[in-house]
Amino acid sequence: MEITRIRMLRGPNLWSRHTALEAIVSCDASERSIDSIPEFEIKIRERFPQLGSMRRGGLTEPLSLAHALEHAALGLQAQAGCPVTFSRTVQTVDEGVYQVVVEYIEEVVGRMAFDFGFALIQATLNDAPFDLDAALSELEALYEDVRLGPSTGSIVDAALQRNIPYRRMTEGSMVQFGWGSKQKRIQAAETSNTSAIAEAIAQDKELTKNLLAAAGVSVPIGEVVTNADDAWRAAQKIGGPIVLKPKDGNQGKGVVANIQTEEEVRAGFEVTQGFGRETIVERYLPGADYRLLVVGNRLSAAARREPAQVVGNGKHTIAELVEKENQNPLRGDGHATALTKIRFDDIALAHLASNDLSPQYVPKTGERVLLRNNANLSTGGTATDVTDDVHPDVAASAVAAAQMIGLDIAGVDILCEAIYKPLEQQGGGIVEVNAAPGLRMHLKPSYGKSRPVGEDIINMMFPPGEDGRIPVVAVTGTNGKTTTVRLISHLLTETGLRVGMTGTDGVYINHRAIDTGDCSGPKSARNVLMHPDVDAAVLETARGGLLREGLGFDRCEVAVVTNIGEGDHLGLNYITSVEDLAILKRVIVQNVAPTGAAVLNAADPMVAKMGDKCSGRVIFFAQNQHHPVITAHRAKNKKVIYNDGTYIVASKGSRVMYRFPVSEIPLTQNGVLGFQVENAMAAIGAAWALGLDAEKIARGLNSFESTANSVPGRFNQFQHNGATVIADYGHNPDAMRALASAITAMKPKQSHVVISGAGDRRDEDIRDLTRILGNSFDNIILYQDACQRGREDGEVLKLLQEGLVGATKAKQVKEIHGEFLAIDTALNDISAGDICLILIDQVEESLAYLKEKVRP
Repeated sequence: MEITRIRMLRGPNLWSRHTALEAIVSCDASERSIDSIPEFEIKIRERFPQLGSMRRGGLTEPLSLAHALEHAALGLQAQAGCPVTFSRTVQTVDEGVYQVVVEYIEEVVGRMAFDFGFALIQATLNDAPFDLDAALSELEALYEDVRLGPSTGSIVDAALQRNIPYRRMTEGSMVQFGWGSKQKRIQAAETSNTSAIAEAIAQDKELTKNLLAAAGVSVPIGEVVTNADDAWRAAQKIGGPIVLKPKDGNQGKGVVANIQTEEEVRAGFEVTQGFGRETIVERYLPGADYRLLVVGNRLSAAARREPAQVVGNGKHTIAELVEKENQNPLRGDGHATALTKIRFDDIALAHLASNDLSPQYVPKTGERVLLRNNANLSTGGTATDVTDDVHPDVAASAVAAAQMIGLDIAGVDILCEAIYKPLEQQGGGIVEVNAAPGLRMHLKPSYGKSRPVGEDIINMMFPPGEDGRIPVVAVTGTNGKTTTVRLISHLLTETGLRVGMTGTDGVYINHRAIDTGDCSGPKSARNVLMHPDVDAAVLETARGGLLREGLGFDRCEVAVVTNIGEGDHLGLNYITSVEDLAILKRVIVQNVAPTGAAVLNAADPMVAKMGDKCSGRVIFFAQNQHHPVITAHRAKNKKVIYNDGTYIVASKGSRVMYRFPVSEIPLTQNGVLGFQVENAMAAIGAAWALGLDAEKIARGLNSFESTANSVPGRFNQFQHNGATVIADYGHNPDAMRALASAITAMKPKQSHVVISGAGDRRDEDIRDLTRILGNSFDNIILYQDACQRGREDGEVLKLLQEGLVGATKAKQVKEIHGEFLAIDTALNDISAGDICLILIDQVEESLAYLKEKVRP
């Protein structure tokens, strides 16, 4: 068994909506049925007992080693705690070669599980041992390390429940919610609205206390010191028990509480110095430690925290009890679990010593031993939910404290005897206000109810009715994609929206190019959706990116499919037929939002069938208003677009909604260019689906022209010595047919064409190009491009010549080496009234060259 390629599909893809690993796996003849390998299934289950059934759904076909690898990779992830369920193995057209697809949640974990699955298969075949425990332990550790923590995870889960898209921006906890101009970001429990100044204030404990006091919020008295002598002086001035804490701190680090003697104060001061030069000395407030979570202008949750502690059993020492408690599966090393392991550090030892205890002390049965004064979960403390018990005055004080500091999300720490009484009545007070508060004590309290704090945060960021989405239009097909993308973008721009657009010639944000080259893949789509100046996105979605990585978005509002034609890279990546191509390109239709629409070419049977896979509405378009698909759709009172010869008509059932004169759409040249009429109909359908009114659509159609500047390489027209020169990037048989038909409709005196062929196409596809053109053009110039894409010198020209055998119209055929020389030759051959079609390969360079030679 050999793995020849692995791809990570990071968005909805050919196989599913899940992120997934796709591998090409080759098996020799003896590996194509595990039943022919003695005791294989018994041996693999000995090594991995939790493997589960490999014959799901009553599968009866022979199971290969590729199938076993699929199930092993999925099962290993599931046993490591990853919530994965989808996998699939498909036989390709090549005998013994399979496509293995396995869902993953975290990419690096999915890849590691696949590698372990391969190792498991090899161990089984070789009768070698496989250390399952070590593999699962490594997978679990990696998953815990890379997955979102509980705080961020709860916010992401809440966003998904609200259908708000998200994208993880780093390996840490920074996440973007929403797209374009509607996006917002979080890092843990900080949002993009969290003020840096507010965070700085919260870090400065003394400034925080002064601001809260000015707002009338109850706070303990105290002062800031920088040496042990001043700390003791301040403690004497305050009188009674005190607390020492770093002036700039968080998570309870360096806090020493409930101390009173000079020895304790001086020792505690040294502890705080490990976290900053300045130390706060303040009155110790007796009572319990409470954390109140404020989100926006309301109390979201409250918990009573207790310090790390152990309870004696009369048998074990304190040190042994701590070790035993830290083996609790609910306790982990960081914030990923409900509880954190108890820190048995110098602070804990000092606290024991202050109570005349040592780690070797054996507490009596039921005796509670506190290990520190502060009750932070990060040091091993526990939390009990008390949200329902908070007095309204206490909640109001917490909200006032957060707003005084300027925090949209705040953890307000309160010390008081009873949370159900006003603070002033019991001498309690607010001791800290924290930015980026941990949420897990509210999500998974040690005792009491879990609170939906992630939902509260999402609801604050995106009020009801908002989902952070901008209109996203995905466009695919064989021909017309780029022109349709450009025209839809133009129509949206006419409404005042800032449009982000991707295509084969770059990425554009509000008309400004931010990237060049072929940008029709998922990476470019994601870049547009991340841009804060984008109000709507129109994304050309090519087959290559879909195969390589899936979609760059989870769903779109509108999917446009122009057509499905032959010669569009067939034979590559196991897309061997037009039917395969249609299945691939319908991915965008399958991922239309329920509120959205698919705009489909009714005249193309394979495109029309895609409507059955759309969860939203379907708008069909066709030039023939009597096409059966159009007629049937209208009969169901659904939306269609057609050309009645004078107008492009948009109707819902029998009711005409919009009517656009073809004569007022320059792109179509008064309806002569049939393929441009179809592109216009597709764009009108997208605009209609997005709710644009007729006046704005008409204005946009009238102001859009297919020039070398607006749509480079798409039927760009120039004049030269009384002849018309047309430059186009068409490169497949369907495009040739459409272009030949358009040139014929323009009735030239003599027709000329300049063409080469892409070397990475099938031989038959290259022959088809000139087979079509030879029956439509008078004069043909064949040229050999600078890049033959793996072909031998002269091989493409030979195939093009073979396609001309039996041509009925071509009178003259020339062979030229070099695209620019071919252009010069054509320009010298044409006369007034002629039309010359130049099928350019290097779009930017060729158009620039033409502009020097001719005029638009």
